[in-house]
Amino acid sequence: MTKIFLIIILASLVAGCSSQKEVMSEETQVSSYDEEQTNKEKEALVHFINGSVLESKGEYAEAILEFQDALRLDSDAGIHYALAKNYRIINKIPPALQHSKKAIELSPFKVEYYDLLADIFSSAHQYDSAAAVLEKIIEIDSTQIDSYYKLARIYESSKPLQAITIYNKLTEIIGPEWSILIRVAELQENLGSLDKAAEAIEELLTIDPSNTAVQKLLSEVYTRAGKYDDALKIISEIIELTPDDFDARERKAQILIQQNNWEAAANEFNYILEKPDILLETKIRVGASFFAQSFKDSIMLGYAKQLFEKIDKDTSYWQVKMYLGAISLAEKNDSVALNYFDEVKNLAEQNTQGWTQLGGLFFDNRHYSEAITLMNEALELFPQDFVVNLLLGLSLAQSDRHSEAKEYLKTAIDINPNDVIALSAYGYSLNQLRENDEAILYLKRALGISPNDVNLLGTLGLIYDSLKMWEECDKTYEHALGIDSSNATVNNNYAYSLSERGEKLDLALEMAKLAIEKEPDNSSFLDTIGWVYYKLGNYEEAKTYLEKALEISGERPVMLDHLGDILFKMGKKELAVELWQKAYKLDSSNIDLKNKIEKGEI
Repeated sequence: MTKIFLIIILASLVAGCSSQKEVMSEETQVSSYDEEQTNKEKEALVHFINGSVLESKGEYAEAILEFQDALRLDSDAGIHYALAKNYRIINKIPPALQHSKKAIELSPFKVEYYDLLADIFSSAHQYDSAAAVLEKIIEIDSTQIDSYYKLARIYESSKPLQAITIYNKLTEIIGPEWSILIRVAELQENLGSLDKAAEAIEELLTIDPSNTAVQKLLSEVYTRAGKYDDALKIISEIIELTPDDFDARERKAQILIQQNNWEAAANEFNYILEKPDILLETKIRVGASFFAQSFKDSIMLGYAKQLFEKIDKDTSYWQVKMYLGAISLAEKNDSVALNYFDEVKNLAEQNTQGWTQLGGLFFDNRHYSEAITLMNEALELFPQDFVVNLLLGLSLAQSDRHSEAKEYLKTAIDINPNDVIALSAYGYSLNQLRENDEAILYLKRALGISPNDVNLLGTLGLIYDSLKMWEECDKTYEHALGIDSSNATVNNNYAYSLSERGEKLDLALEMAKLAIEKEPDNSSFLDTIGWVYYKLGNYEEAKTYLEKALEISGERPVMLDHLGDILFKMGKKELAVELWQKAYKLDSSNIDLKNKIEKGEI
């Protein structure tokens, strides 16, 4: 028994010793693992430091290799961040995104990791994703000013109102700040909110009340908003402090012109011109501003003439002669104009800019005969100039001189085969000359360059209409309106086409009304809506619109014909025949008119 007891005790001791040996073995293993891990971390740190040094030297590819070695030893968020940053620098976006996202996964509250991810998305033009990340940063830490800036800049083009909201939030956090307020002012102006743009600029002046540039900017915004008195007050204060600020005086003159105070405006300009040290360029700009305004108010032409004659006494510069010639053209004094242009030819043989600039001004203001005269003069000097040929062709086409326009528009296309305006205008003139197959060919060439050009589609629709290709016509007009549903010309032309066919008259009226709303004094649009009302049997409305169209445009055969038809339906047959006869005198090729006159009825 004792022997058995001793054996049990010995067995227990042996077992205890064995268990202790096992525990000691495990501790040794843990110790060995920790040591190995520490060594890896140390080695990873060496690679990380080497990578950081290479990065600071701009050796990004080599830095990435070091960071990759570090990552194999230690999957730390900071190493992923370093790799993402360097991949972004060398524009390798996919691995940059991969490592940036991994860094955030390992350390989800590090703001700088999110900031890098937002920058990577921006570099990849994935702005919605960048915005989402920046919003997350602000959610984590609402004091991250730079994130507000970045987010607002992203939203400026796609969500301008949201951008303004963010900028306003920034102003609440940091107070009025120059760069923020200037951005808000620009955004509000682009949105057409001139009053709010002015408010932002007014706040800028609280930061720097004596800043003349900001004062002028505020005056400019007031002017565009129609607040001429406020604009004038600011500019006058500037002039009071600095009487020889010629730019301020010029701005004041422009405001006075807007107020129709021509004499006061001329006095400001004369003050500028009388200064001996004023640049000739400034003097010409002053005179040019009066000339440009003369298209809106003919009174200004006299002031422009006085100013340029005054400048002309002290210089023989060709541009002054050019403006004097243009003024003479506007006064219908062609012989004097041509004398000035002869002087220009001698003084500036190689300068096309002056010719085309003034030709464009006449054209844009629908003074086509003057533009034709001017461009014919320019053509003698520059027969192969694209703009000269284009302007001359366009002016002739707008004057219904399509056989002449054809030559110059074709020359313009030969010089610049891919110009959409030249191709479109040439196609239109060919259509007017009944050369429709070639017209369609050139318009389709233009559409190949600019497939969503609504004006081109409208012109093509017009040609299909003239050829009675109704299916193609309707498809083309509807395609154009799918791109721009409010285009006045396309709505008008489609409405007229439908009214001529007697189809979809309610839709035609809707489109004609839209066109008139856009351009209430366009005689062609007035003719169209009048004709739609005629087709609907509403002769009183039709008569009102046709009379207004003729009042604006003068006697045109189509409108006289239309009004004659309306009066006939109203029982005024004698007046109707008189109008048909007037129309036939203007367009003796119209067989339908001839038949109506002979029959005395529609």
